[in-house]
Amino acid sequence: MKATTISSIMLAVAVLVTGCHKAEDKNGMGPAQEAGKAIDDAGAKAAAESKEAAANANAAAQQAGENAKEAAQEANQNVKEAADRAGDKMQQAGAEVRQESHEAAQNVKEGAKDATAATGRGLERAGEKLQQAGK
Repeated sequence: MKATTISSIMLAVAVLVTGCHKAEDKNGMGPAQEAGKAIDDAGAKAAAESKEAAANANAAAQQAGENAKEAAQEANQNVKEAADRAGDKMQQAGAEVRQESHEAAQNVKEGAKDATAATGRGLERAGEKLQQAGK
């Protein structure tokens, strides 16, 4: 063989030999190891994010429960206050009705008294007239 052919073959073999070596990164991992590490890292990240999301959801649920409890207590207090006000107004209305009934009864008494007095005066005059007519 010629010398140029031998040197060309040697160069080709050298290129092939250097091309067959895997490229190592600073961690010394090959492509399969890097892919496995990437999958592991993605799984760990997803698990951490899921755990954080679950904690946030739990905190939100607890806050919602506390808010609902406070709202129920406030509503209960408002109902009690409204019932107290309604009871007070009913008592006041009952007192007013009793007072008005008493006043109406007094007016009826006075009216009956006045009617009785007027009737008495009318009977007295009629009696006087009968006496005078009988004389």
